Amino acid sequence: MTSSFLTTKKVVEQFHLKVITGEAGLSRPITVSDLHRPAFELAGFFTNHPPERIQILGKTELSFVEQLKPEERRERYRQICQMEETPCIVIAHGEEPPADLVEVAREAGIPLLQSNLSTTKLISKLTNYLEAELSPRTTLHGVLVEVYGVGVLMTGNSGIGKSETALELLKRGHRLVADDAVEIRQTAEHELIGSAPELIQCLMEIRGLGILNIMTMFGAGAVRINKKITMVAHLEYWDSRKSYDRLGLDEQTMRILDTELPMVTIPVRPGRNVAVIVEVAAMNYRLKRMGYNSALQFSKRLNDTIEESEEF
Repeated sequence: MTSSFLTTKKVVEQFHLKVITGEAGLSRPITVSDLHRPAFELAGFFTNHPPERIQILGKTELSFVEQLKPEERRERYRQICQMEETPCIVIAHGEEPPADLVEVAREAGIPLLQSNLSTTKLISKLTNYLEAELSPRTTLHGVLVEVYGVGVLMTGNSGIGKSETALELLKRGHRLVADDAVEIRQTAEHELIGSAPELIQCLMEIRGLGILNIMTMFGAGAVRINKKITMVAHLEYWDSRKSYDRLGLDEQTMRILDTELPMVTIPVRPGRNVAVIVEVAAMNYRLKRMGYNSALQFSKRLNDTIEESEEF
């Protein structure tokens, strides 16, 4: 798991914000996705003020602070701008920043930015962007494919046939997301979104053939940029000493970051069509989500049959 942070400069570039003061402070880190409108602070209440958040000033805040006495107004601005953790202050609606605020922000080295977006849209867009960029991340060795709309992460030892299985799935009309390395980020809803590192997007390595460009060979419809990971298919070499689940009653899971995913273990040996098994596993997962569990249905039917036999 990697810890993520942004700099104020990246936010400025992403949202085309106008830098009014504090160019030297654009390297300040942004470590939380929450935003803050310092309305109570402008009224003089600084208890529980979150200085590590981006501070947003809209028309309401600017209208209120203009009613304060000049010395009182400057003191409130100074208290906000003296927080070393504050990454920046953004003024919405394209409003002209008060001269007092510009002066105080420049003295404190706090980036003062301006956006033409309304306060509501600015907060919405910023929150979505920050949550995506600051979410927990990790990179796993595996192959991520979309099978019947299900994001299947195939894991297993190197050389076991994950890429070959994915290639067969592509020929059957499914889509590739990432081969060999899967970058995974966890959303606020604890969903896992997988994608390929930019360097190997749309590429696949097949031993004996080398690097293949899947989009060139199969078309744009054969690849996806990212996909929610729904289940894990773990490939392992067949072990005759190991007892494999033959009914499907055992519920296996795999923990990635803080999220538990259902997992199926697929033993690999000559003669088994692993691609078809992964395909069926995805369909079976969809059936379970719709409320139909074949293993439970069979178990119930078997128990009913045994009970009927015992009555005679």
